[in-house]
Amino acid sequence: MRNLAASVIRWLRAGYPNGLPSQDYVPLVAVLRRRLAEDEVVEICRQLIAEGVMPAGSVDIGVEITKITDEMPLPGDVARVEEHLRHVGWDL
Repeated sequence: MRNLAASVIRWLRAGYPNGLPSQDYVPLVAVLRRRLAEDEVVEICRQLIAEGVMPAGSVDIGVEITKITDEMPLPGDVARVEEHLRHVGWDL
C-alpha cells in the first residue's frame, strides 16, 4: 500500500510541479475517493447481522461504513452492502 501511495504522490508531483491549482482540487479529490474493498463489504454485513440490525437501512449501513473509512459513505458502497445483504437473505 505504501508503494501505491508513493507512486500516486510522485505522479501528482510530476503533473503539478508548482502545486495543485484550486480549480483542479475538487475533481481530483473526487477521483481519489476511497472505495470499500470486498472484504470490508463482507465485514460490514457481518457486523450488521451480529448487531441484529434488521432490516438494515441505508443509514445503518452508512454508519458502519463510516466506522471503517472515517469518511461519508459513497452511495455506490451503500448499494454494494445492500446487495450483499440481499444475497445472504436479508430483507431491506
